[in-house]
Amino acid sequence: MKLTLNVNTHKQVVDIAPDTPLLYALRNDLQLNGPKFGCGLAQCGACTVHIDGEVARACVTPVGSVAGKKITTIEGLGTADKPDPVQAAFIAEQAGQCGYCLNGMVMATSALLKTNKNPSDADIRAALNGNLCRCGTHVRILRAVKRAANTLNGGAA
Repeated sequence: MKLTLNVNTHKQVVDIAPDTPLLYALRNDLQLNGPKFGCGLAQCGACTVHIDGEVARACVTPVGSVAGKKITTIEGLGTADKPDPVQAAFIAEQAGQCGYCLNGMVMATSALLKTNKNPSDADIRAALNGNLCRCGTHVRILRAVKRAANTLNGGAA
């Protein structure tokens, strides 16, 4: 079945079964490899995207359910040459070690900072709670979120 997806502000047509996970369409059909396959059960956060501005797990979201909705992947936030403030903060704080969780951490942070311009540590932990990181960079991740919030609020990067 041909479905039109609005991914990172571009309309894309994919020929895919509507019950296929969105993650497969993003990675296999559109070559967007920011969202990762982690657990396949919406428990680790590696596949996180935004759908109409809300955090969603692409591994369990049927592609047919998001046709016509605005889908944003980490590739839609910024570029290597011009990262958005959240991506820049994660880079500056060296918040990633293996990098597998970073897609989910960055996407969850981006969504958090759209609704909460000055999150507390508890707010940050709650927003990132569904994202698993095994490398132990949690302190750097918290610093990155605070740095991004500061930048978005007009402070120095």
